[in-house]
Amino acid sequence: MVEYKKGDRVKHPSKSDWGLGEVLENSNGQAVRIFFVNEGDKTLILEYVQPIKVVGEEAKNVLLDNRAITPKAGGIKHLSLPAAVERFLGLFPLGFKDENYLKEERDYKLKAHELMQELLNKEDFQGLLSSGNYEQVCKRSLRVVNKTNLVFPNEKMALKDGLKPAEQQERFANDLYQLLYGNEEMEERFTNFSNTLQEMEAAKWTIISYFPFICHPDKHMFLKPMISQHAAAIIRFELNYQPKLNWLTYSCLLKFSQLLSDSIKELEPRDMIDVQSFMWCIDPKSY
Repeated sequence: MVEYKKGDRVKHPSKSDWGLGEVLENSNGQAVRIFFVNEGDKTLILEYVQPIKVVGEEAKNVLLDNRAITPKAGGIKHLSLPAAVERFLGLFPLGFKDENYLKEERDYKLKAHELMQELLNKEDFQGLLSSGNYEQVCKRSLRVVNKTNLVFPNEKMALKDGLKPAEQQERFANDLYQLLYGNEEMEERFTNFSNTLQEMEAAKWTIISYFPFICHPDKHMFLKPMISQHAAAIIRFELNYQPKLNWLTYSCLLKFSQLLSDSIKELEPRDMIDVQSFMWCIDPKSY
């Protein structure tokens, strides 16, 4: 009888649609518990089924590499990615091309992106900084934030209040430019901007993630704390969420977003706006 140890990567011999699995605890010789990416937690009786061990490239999987270890994930029922797609299509039968989807979920975010490109594109942003017009940068930033309802009203007010002092306007403008268009590693830019928001008493996940998401929806994601945590828990992805702004949580969010994007290719997501909307829609607390 094959021995299975915690952490082994395996496949079910006859259910390929379950996808790759990871052994959750050492087997007792009679049964083995395995988490399958497309099926969740399963206990297999070894007398009848012997999972096939896999190694090397075949054993690599983003979800398993970042699997949440909390057994019940806060009491949220597991939902496989294929089932999540079914749930989304139940809401919007034509997927990301559905007229109701465009009206309810995508178009208003796209308009915010277009406003961002109009007001704070790289060239115009550089011009405002060169002329020392930090106040105008802040006014335009607030216009972009107010274009959607993604940021709570009290958080918008905190940002507005934090931008009143002239010295904060200068720091905010320079650090926002670096966050969006700088050449340093994203971790450094993210950390600098989070420190700026902290001094302004506006250090909220919705604010720090809003600007890169709206500016670069091809690669960045918006973090709405409850929604993002629920979506990750449903899929059993470890988001490493902490209320205080930190790079680990945001980098995990980007990994999770890319995992979702890759896993729903049949829906043809155009960008992270579609992925963020998908994340929102599969959360039963939202829809």
